[in-house]
Amino acid sequence: MTPVTSLINRTTPDIRLVVLDMAGTTVADGGLVEEAFTAAARHLGEEPAGMLDYVRATMGESKISVFRHLFGEETRAQDANKAFEAAYAELVDAGRVAALPGARETIETLKSQGRTVVLTTGFARATQDAILAALGWRDLADLTLCPADAGGRGRPYPDMVLTAFLRTAVADDVRQTAVVGDTSYDMLSGVRAGAGLVAGVLTGAHDADALRDAGAGHVLDGVEQLPGVLA
Repeated sequence: MTPVTSLINRTTPDIRLVVLDMAGTTVADGGLVEEAFTAAARHLGEEPAGMLDYVRATMGESKISVFRHLFGEETRAQDANKAFEAAYAELVDAGRVAALPGARETIETLKSQGRTVVLTTGFARATQDAILAALGWRDLADLTLCPADAGGRGRPYPDMVLTAFLRTAVADDVRQTAVVGDTSYDMLSGVRAGAGLVAGVLTGAHDADALRDAGAGHVLDGVEQLPGVLA
């Protein structure tokens, strides 16, 4: 694997705001999204096998957007989304969610460096809150955001990144923002928001080529390498 030092630009911007994805970046997915999607598809009487490739390709996108694409009619999409969230909540309640190694320490280090940290997700607020509670992370980040907090549009739109920028008011310029995630959609949201640093991590859904093709300026083995990049 290519050493992280060979992937880092020598002129890192003055990053004041760090926008981190959750599942696959700071939180281990472990196939939970696919399990919950399978339950949601079967709830609608659909066979999930033929849909999983699309689900994998769109990891990071707002889940309701995925269901709208797959099931078309809005009522069915909303029904599928509710079933997905319920199934995921059951997995969380069963103790199936875990932090990725070094994730908590990374967030604490970034804050100790004087940076503001925002956690974002494509899940609904109830699911995001359940994950944060299960991990003991309710007060870890400075702010947490889901698509509904940014007007309803999730990734690959830049809305959550820009909402973090506006709500925290810690950066004078969007280029003082770093966006970090494990999917192509994470990278696109950072690029479209004008973030000064867009980094992919190899602990989630997409590989290094996919992350770079979507605009990643850095590809890290894991989020624990981020403080060193910014320092």
